[in-house]
Order: sequence, then structure tokens, then C-alpha cells
Amino acid sequence: MSTDCLFREDSYLKECSATVIGLTDAGGVILDRTVFYAASGGQPADRGVLVTAAGDSVPIASASYTDPEKTEIAHLPGASTGLRLKAGDTVRAAVDWDLRYARMRMHTALHLLSAVLPYPVTGGAVGDTDGRLDFDIPEAGLDKEEITRKLAAMIVAGAEVRSRWITDAELEAAPNLVKTMSVKPPIGTGRIRLIEIVGYDLQPCGGTHVRNTNEIGDVRVTQIEKKGRQNRRVRIAFA
Repeated sequence: MSTDCLFREDSYLKECSATVIGLTDAGGVILDRTVFYAASGGQPADRGVLVTAAGDSVPIASASYTDPEKTEIAHLPGASTGLRLKAGDTVRAAVDWDLRYARMRMHTALHLLSAVLPYPVTGGAVGDTDGRLDFDIPEAGLDKEEITRKLAAMIVAGAEVRSRWITDAELEAAPNLVKTMSVKPPIGTGRIRLIEIVGYDLQPCGGTHVRNTNEIGDVRVTQIEKKGRQNRRVRIAFA
């Protein structure tokens, strides 16, 4: 079984019709297609609801991949409703759009942060009001206000954000595209998704992003922490 991950082609899809194709032992609902982003790469899973043909709602608290290749997604119900879905049922899958859109804006802002600070990334996390990246930087000397100014300039520039696919072989031939040291792009499915912020950044990423940097809004560096001898954690937040 596999799930058609519609969010990979269009992050702005808020809902879709789908068919239940299986259930996990933990009660997760596997659909043939979905708009729900499954937790991966530092970005949390979407929340939302599955609505049955009869109009009953199943709240979804999280979504996760069931396989290393990230081809199948289980939608994990929240509080028990007493309603049990079964294979063959049709549903309408809808995400909590406000939460999703906030994370799209933050995730895109973190890509810009990695362009402002062109150092290897050792970790990161995407939130709906803030986020962080950890950098392998031998010397500190980072200035919060300077980084904030550079981010602001990129954001107001209104750069287009677009995605495209390359093959595993193309990625192997261009290893400099990979900025993250701790999380490597999944290789083995035959293709890798690239996110390009035109004029600023290009890297493999499976997350959700806005279409233009001016959608991000006002972002500020809130804290720079020393995490070990070389690691520096840079936190940003919506102002």
C-alpha cells in the first residue's frame, strides 16, 4: 500500500477526498491520498479531521510514515470518538490550515536563515510561532540584529519559492546541495524533491513552504546559544 502525498506538489491544498486502504495496529488510518504532512525533517505533523460520508468527524492529532521510504502515511486519531473506520470507507481529509500555514511560513524562513549563515546544519525544528537551526560554526561572533536585518531583506524581496524533482544520481553528483549533517535526504525511491528560493537557496526538502518570501512576514532572531564547542543554535520567531 502507498499514500499519494498531495502536499508534496501543492502545500496550499487544505482538504481532499480519500479512501481508507488500511489500519495500523495502533489505530492509525492509512489513506490512498492525503493532504496531511507526516512528521519528518524537523517539521511536526499536521492536525485536522477526517469526515465520513455520513458526516461524522474523526479528529486527527498526528500523522506519521509507516515505512523508511516514506511512501505510506498513518493518520493517528486524537480523543476516541467511538467511530471506527474500515478499509473501503470514503472520507474528506482536512488539515488545520492556520497551523499548517504558520509552519509553511516558518519552514521557509529557516531556509533563508541557512542562506544567511552558510554553515553545515546539525539540527533544526519547525514550529508554528518559532523555529531553530543548529550550525557547525567554529567561531561564534554572530550578531542577532545583523542576521535579523539580512533575513528581513530576503523576505521583503518577494523571492519566488518553487519545487522540482531530481534523481538520486543527480543528487549524488551534487553533494553540496545537502546542508544538513544529521538528516540526509531519503535516497532509494528514485527521486529527490528540491526547494528553491530563487536567488537565495536551493536544497533537498520534503517539507511544506510558501510560494513567495513576502508571505513569511516579520521574523526576528530571538536567541543564539552555544551548544558544545562548535555548535551554535539560532532561534527565530515571528515578531
